[in-house]
Amino acid sequence: MPVRIRLQRHGKKGKPFYWIVAADSRAKRDGRYLEKLGIYNPNTNPATVELNLDQSVKWLENGAQPSDTARTLLSYRGVMLKHHLNGGVKKGAFSQEEADKRLEAWLEEKQAKIQAKIDGLDKDMASELASRLAAEKAVNQKRIDAMNAVPEAEETAEATAEGETPEAVEATAETTTEEVAPLGTEVVQDETPEEDTTEAAVSEEAPAEEVPTTEAAAEETPAEEVPATNAAAEEMPAEEAPAADTPVENTEEEESKE
Repeated sequence: MPVRIRLQRHGKKGKPFYWIVAADSRAKRDGRYLEKLGIYNPNTNPATVELNLDQSVKWLENGAQPSDTARTLLSYRGVMLKHHLNGGVKKGAFSQEEADKRLEAWLEEKQAKIQAKIDGLDKDMASELASRLAAEKAVNQKRIDAMNAVPEAEETAEATAEGETPEAVEATAETTTEEVAPLGTEVVQDETPEEDTTEAAVSEEAPAEEVPTTEAAAEETPAEEVPATNAAAEEMPAEEAPAADTPVENTEEEESKE
């Protein structure tokens, strides 16, 4: 009965997963098998290959014939090298210790290559993530700049509509930014109270000449315009004032009697 070392398919559609088995060549691909030797997962990078080294070499020494894919996987894990070294030991070309040393050196070198590939893939992934992050930051910065440019464009449009130049708008914006105190700074207030400033302002704005007092108004009015009753009586002449006690009729009678 010829025995073949081949792959047996498992896994779902689009993501295959294989077993490395020793089975009868007349059996179906996914049918009965004699022994499971390892697994092969091509979905990872690098591919995952696990093998029972001693059992695989035993089946090869017993006459099992591997398929092309199975031979590649056996060589990847050093099964074919060990089978070759065992043949040299049987022929007396070198000792078993020398064969084991050669196999160990080859396995260490192979594992170093696999680890270097894994490290390179991790580094490439990290650099790709960094570049993607930088690109996203650049896009976000452009978006923020565009959002900030819209209000500035509206302000310049309004200023030009009112007749102001963009240079004047920028100058006013700079002065306003300079006048506004930054956050965290204390605003120093003047020590002079508000009442003193208001009184000083009133005294400066209203001169003494424009607000005359009542005494000054009284001094400015002439005495002729405000005559008193007693003064008018004194100024009247004595001849014009008739005598109130002697009527005119009595005086005429006295003159006729005389």
